[in-house]
Amino acid sequence: MSEIRTILTAKEMARTLERLTSEIIERRGEEGPLVLVGIQRRGVDLARRLKKLLDARLSSPAILGQLDINLYRDDWSSLGITPAISHTEIPAEVEGASVILVDDVLFSGRTTRAALEAILDFGRPRRVELLVLIDRGHRELPIQADYVGKRVNTSSSEQVDVLVSERDEQDRVILRAKPAA
Repeated sequence: MSEIRTILTAKEMARTLERLTSEIIERRGEEGPLVLVGIQRRGVDLARRLKKLLDARLSSPAILGQLDINLYRDDWSSLGITPAISHTEIPAEVEGASVILVDDVLFSGRTTRAALEAILDFGRPRRVELLVLIDRGHRELPIQADYVGKRVNTSSSEQVDVLVSERDEQDRVILRAKPAA
């Protein structure tokens, strides 16, 4: 596969985030404070957008946090490089809260495992749910998302890239061949 295939256009991405917002509200209602925690990097951008959409429809604003999971990865010492550490900020009490982890792509499940470990360093949430824009399968751990924007069948020789205007000057999800190692 040498060509790039568009999985979601900017318009489809916006509609998908609207639908995910509706699913969150339908499932949770107005239940207590909602803490959205975006996983660095693009998960944070998606969580910001979801917060804006949720705040327009809920009586109390969602709380937005961001989480860097690099030091919680189970492979960082074998990567041969020092992990690039980003910013973690959880501006609310996690103990007893409902937390929705937000990520761009769910693949092996290892990022989610690391995020769960990192969240527990801040306290014991009442509930943690996972929201992903793209679920591409190929799980290595028994992890599944509670909210999925789109499921995409991929091969291990393919890569899913989520482009967001905040970082990439465009909104688009693409499927392409993995670069040669």
